[in-house]
Amino acid sequence: MGKARTQRRGSGSRARDPRAVLASRLRERLPELRSAVATRVYAIADPHEVADAGYRERLDAAVTAAIEYRLAVLELGQRRAPAMPEVLLAQARLDARDGVALDTVLRRYFAGGALFGDFLAEEAERADVPSSALRSLLAAQSAVAERMIAAVSEEHARETKNRPRTAEERIREQVKALLAGELVDRNGLDAMLNYELEGSHLGLMVKGEDGEKLLRDLAAGLDRRLLFGKREEEPLWGAWLGGRSPLSAEKAVAVAKELSTDQVFVTIGEPAEGLVGWRFSHHQAKVALPIALRTGRHVLRYAEIAVLAAIARDDLTTTSLRKLYLEPLERGRDGGGLARETLRA
Repeated sequence: MGKARTQRRGSGSRARDPRAVLASRLRERLPELRSAVATRVYAIADPHEVADAGYRERLDAAVTAAIEYRLAVLELGQRRAPAMPEVLLAQARLDARDGVALDTVLRRYFAGGALFGDFLAEEAERADVPSSALRSLLAAQSAVAERMIAAVSEEHARETKNRPRTAEERIREQVKALLAGELVDRNGLDAMLNYELEGSHLGLMVKGEDGEKLLRDLAAGLDRRLLFGKREEEPLWGAWLGGRSPLSAEKAVAVAKELSTDQVFVTIGEPAEGLVGWRFSHHQAKVALPIALRTGRHVLRYAEIAVLAAIARDDLTTTSLRKLYLEPLERGRDGGGLARETLRA
C-alpha cells in the first residue's frame, strides 16, 4: 500500500512537471503564438520586399521551426534537445543570397525569442508555476537563443563569403539591388543586362520545369527584349519583357496561354515605364504567383486578382476574415462543408 501511494505521488509529480505543463499550454496556443511571432518578425523587415517570390513561404517555415525547437527544448531540457533544425540554417543561407543583412536576421531572432518568453511567463503565471522554476526555464530559453544566433550567424557569414561571382550571379545581384531600391552604378548596366531599364516593361513570374523555354518563346512571340533570373534551387524565374513601346497585358496573356502547359505557371503584372515601373510590374506578378498556385490558374494576370492579392498580404485582415466568416461555419452539423460550398459558389 505504501509503495502504491509512493508511485501515485511520483506520477502526480511528473504530471505537474512545469516543463510538461507549460509546453502543453503553449501548444494549445500555438496558432496564436505563431501568428504573433510572425507579425513581429515581418514588422522588422517586410518579406514581400525581397525579390525572391518564394522567400515569404520559406520564412514562414523558419518561424514555425524556431518555435517548435524552443518547445522541444522546453519539453526535453537542454541536454536532450534535438539538433538545430536544418530549415533555420537553410534560411540563413537564403537570407545571405537574397541580400538580407545579418543585422536584420538577428533582430528577427531576438524579437521572436522575446515574444516566446512573454508567452511562457504568461502561462507560468496562469499555471502557478514557482518563480524559481520559471527562472530556470527562461535561462534555458536564453541558452537556446544563443545557440540559434551563433549557428545562423555562422551560416549567413559562410554563404556570404562563398557566393559565386559568375556573370549570371553578377546579373542576379544587380537585379536584386535594383529591386530593393539600392543605389547602383547605372553606367553600362543596360549593356550588362542586355535590357533597357528606361523603356516599357511587363513583369512576369514563372514556375515550372519548362519555365525558361516558355519565357524565351514568349519574348520571341511578342518581339520583346527578355531579362530574367532564376532561383538557384528550384524552377522559379522572375522576368521582364521590355521594349520602347508599351505591351498590353492582354496580348501577353493570350500568347502565354498558347504556350503554357500543365507543368508551368505564369503570372503577369501590368505594363509600366522606367525603373520605377520595372519594379512595380515585377511586384504585381510576384504577389499573383501564390494565388495562381493555390487556384490552379496556369496563366494569371495581376489585374484579375488585385483585391484578393492585397488581402492575402495582410495577415491581420486574412486572420480576421477567417475568424469572422469561416470559423463560425465549422459549428454546423457537417463541419461547415455545405455552407463553405455555398459560399464558394
